[in-house]
Amino acid sequence: MNKTFRALRAFAKEDEGAQVVEYALIIAVVSIALVIALSSLNNGSFTNFIARVTNCLTTTTCT
Repeated sequence: MNKTFRALRAFAKEDEGAQVVEYALIIAVVSIALVIALSSLNNGSFTNFIARVTNCLTTTTCT
């Protein structure tokens, strides 16, 4: 029983997983902010950019 208690205590102290989650949340928030900021461009340059990236990722030719 003492061994189980020590294992649970060590598990509760470990915080590496929490750091990974925090970094993922920061990246997600920054990405969403960039998409919102770039999508507000009304001249279509963001749409053209997304189309070009999609073309490069899905075909063998990049323009």
